Amino acid sequence: MTNPKNRRGHFQLAHPVTIEEVDSDAHKRASLIHSEFIRGFAFIKKHKKSVSIFGSSMITEKDYYYKKAMSLSAKIAQLGYTIVTGGGPGIMEAANRGAFMAGGQSVGLNIKLPREQRSNSYLTDSLEFYYFFSRKVMLSFAAETYIFFPGGYGTLDELFEMMTLIQTNRIAMSVPIILYDKKFWRPFDRLIKQKLLKAYHTIRRDDSKIYCLESDEDKILKIIARAPVVEIIPFKQKI
Repeated sequence: MTNPKNRRGHFQLAHPVTIEEVDSDAHKRASLIHSEFIRGFAFIKKHKKSVSIFGSSMITEKDYYYKKAMSLSAKIAQLGYTIVTGGGPGIMEAANRGAFMAGGQSVGLNIKLPREQRSNSYLTDSLEFYYFFSRKVMLSFAAETYIFFPGGYGTLDELFEMMTLIQTNRIAMSVPIILYDKKFWRPFDRLIKQKLLKAYHTIRRDDSKIYCLESDEDKILKIIARAPVVEIIPFKQKI
């Protein structure tokens, strides 16, 4: 139900929300979050070696980066890695398509949106999420490498999430983050190294080495092959 607007155009509640309603809604959300994590972890565990690929959903089949994502993913799949994406169009479709056409495992972790994001047609397995954060955890969980193609806000959000997780040791430093390609990502690299590191000292020198820029497919394949296979370690919280 959409709440009506008052004369000033501001939304106002249709009726006062009770504590009981807040409590009920909180329990429903917590139950859904719990369910998404349980299903997500069980799903990802089926794929022993994987590479997560990110990028714009707006890039079309005719685009240079679509073709490159498709080509690179096919080669990665041939090495025995599962290709994992957000399951939608654009770069995600290209990556899944490359893996699918190469006969590899092509996985999509899709998201429910108001403007519904369709799943692409090149998935060998898929799972749908309601919450962005639970989906993002699954995209990061147990991957051997992350590859970021050009993208917009969503891609940058996912990139900074992965970089922060590595910076804070929630993900091992040995998991590579590859930014494809140099032309697109060079201004980003300058921002990190010239502004954050040198000018304002808001990151440490090692933080600027969390990612690398690369456009050569053979070099990318070597980086992936050298990366250790991530072991899923049982969670132990220190009290």
